[in-house]
Amino acid sequence: MLSGDRLTPAGGRGPLYETQRGFSRWFERVDILLPRPLGVVTTRQILGNVHLHPAEGGRFTRARFWRAHGERLLLEHGHGLIVSHDYGLFQTGRAAAWLSRATGVPYLSEIHGVPGYPVASDLGERLKLSATKSYLRWAAGRAAAFRVVNAAELPPFLEAQGVPAGKIVVLRALYIDLATFRPAEQAPARRQDLIYAGRFAANKGLEHVIEALALSRARGKPLSARFVGKGPLENSLRRLADSRGVARQLTFQGWTDSTAELAKAYRESGVVVCASGCEGGPRSTVEGMACGLPAVSTPVGMMKELIVEGRNGKLCGFDAPSLADALFQVLADEPRRALLGRNAHLDAQQFEYEHTIRAYAEGVHRLAGQELPPAPHPFPAEPSGR
Repeated sequence: MLSGDRLTPAGGRGPLYETQRGFSRWFERVDILLPRPLGVVTTRQILGNVHLHPAEGGRFTRARFWRAHGERLLLEHGHGLIVSHDYGLFQTGRAAAWLSRATGVPYLSEIHGVPGYPVASDLGERLKLSATKSYLRWAAGRAAAFRVVNAAELPPFLEAQGVPAGKIVVLRALYIDLATFRPAEQAPARRQDLIYAGRFAANKGLEHVIEALALSRARGKPLSARFVGKGPLENSLRRLADSRGVARQLTFQGWTDSTAELAKAYRESGVVVCASGCEGGPRSTVEGMACGLPAVSTPVGMMKELIVEGRNGKLCGFDAPSLADALFQVLADEPRRALLGRNAHLDAQQFEYEHTIRAYAEGVHRLAGQELPPAPHPFPAEPSGR
């Protein structure tokens, strides 16, 4: 694999680690080429059979390392497939294409989301959208296949850039721990009407959530909200909430200390909200649904195929008035909101961790011309003190 992740080689446990925790059980060996985090200089082994290879050098020399080191690994261990997690400057995908050409091992390009699509929040996202289109046109004839994580949004986008439909494989990336993200046995007291969890970044549309709170206040039916997370826009969002007169309706909370604490925050809310302009998932919305919350979301990523109006939530437009109207409709009738939440919980069961990871591993084995092993390896013992 080639990935831009820096957290895992530094000892963190983000999305890549959680994917490998289950994914690696279906393979004898996984090698991952990554950028080099500060202070990390050597290969590191995790989870029994996952080997992390931080690049020597910086941004402008890491591709050279990936090519040389990746070719040695492919020749030594006989991997059946190269997988590149592709975004940004697409260094991973271009290095994967070079390795594929040099060794004859096919490569799978993974596109989890497209910045700026369907809606760009700023010039930076418009430039990233242009870069993504350029990469896809370049890679269409080079990659053996393209993995996307939703079925309704990304396949048509890739096809519009010249990627053959037969090369597009839908393998979901939402791996939810349903033992943690589940409804409470007894409904707790509600602390806020709506909750958002994630980064405070431009694509998340959080200014629309604040404007929707202002509209609710103007209508005489103020809604309360909690933002869980951190990000570069936190200060500007606080200023916006203050200027719109809704600072008391909005609670800013940093990252929770555990997934159990996050699940508790979901359960203390009435609805989980996503106002993003572009997403692959998003994971947080499905986590909230798994906890028994109806969802109100823009039609991005998985949401346009998961949310069924009148069953588990409501889709809204990319603007504050539409978001406010959707929130009012979902929250206006408590028995109906509770029913939507129960259905949301049921619909989130399809993202159960083991089931989704197995489907991902099976898809990768199939692309490599192999069959999935009859049973996964047991989970390795976690190192002490971690």
